[in-house]
Amino acid sequence: MVSFDDIIKKAESAAGATVAVASSEDQEVLKAVDMAVERRLANFILVGHESKINAMIEQSFPALHRHESVRIHHAENVHTASLEAVKLVSSGQAGVLMKGHVETSVLLKAVLNKEVGLRTGNVLSHVALFEVPSIKRSIFITDAAMNIAPDLNQKVQIINNAVKIAHGAGLENPSVAPLAAVETINPAMQATLDAAALTQMNRRGQIKGCVVDGPLALDNAVSEKAAAHKGITGPAAGNADILLVPSIEAGNILYKSLMYFGNSKVGAVISGAKAPIVLTSRADTAESKLYSLALAICTSY
Repeated sequence: MVSFDDIIKKAESAAGATVAVASSEDQEVLKAVDMAVERRLANFILVGHESKINAMIEQSFPALHRHESVRIHHAENVHTASLEAVKLVSSGQAGVLMKGHVETSVLLKAVLNKEVGLRTGNVLSHVALFEVPSIKRSIFITDAAMNIAPDLNQKVQIINNAVKIAHGAGLENPSVAPLAAVETINPAMQATLDAAALTQMNRRGQIKGCVVDGPLALDNAVSEKAAAHKGITGPAAGNADILLVPSIEAGNILYKSLMYFGNSKVGAVISGAKAPIVLTSRADTAESKLYSLALAICTSY
């Protein structure tokens, strides 16, 4: 099991990592930065309106002013802050991009900027790691936030992105379960056809660094008892490390179910760009943002 404690320790050992935070005028973001600085996870460049950031730090996080690992890069508005933060990453001055108090669409527009952005030509996808108390282990879920209805080629890239994050977290050969409603191939259900194709592509070396095994329904991907009851065997049966969801709706519902019903810890990043992107929700806690930061740092080198 890969825990967030393990990931934070690994991030602590990545001395010299630098994070550019776009539009840093956010209480929970600054709290996460404060927590990260206390643990010496990284250096931070806080991009945004300097006087507003300073006021928030003075009021709530005065220790940040005493750390040489934190500096402020002034930007008048969220659009400028997003572009400046992206420039810091694309120029190599920072290795991780983090979203602050800015709309996702604004930040992604800067990320995809043709001149200074972080485009690679690959699909960008959301990779979330959950510590799930009910099954007493951690599991990755992708893609719950970026790709609406990915086709087969996009799913290949989404798996590659997730595998890269899993490797950074410490899993050498993660098992990937492409999810569907059933475990058998049904021509009327595209998710099962894609899952079978992805499994075969992995066996033929077209998808590397992992083991793909599907289609699998959710219960048979995460419960050894459920898989055994149905006589399902395979490298991901009951013990999948990465769950590939068939659509953004399925991913979003599963993601939020684990948070609100499952009381799970979560950290998430966007993978597929030139550098990992911490793109958390404004509703996420500082603790969740810290976990996301640590996960991104582990995959930034």
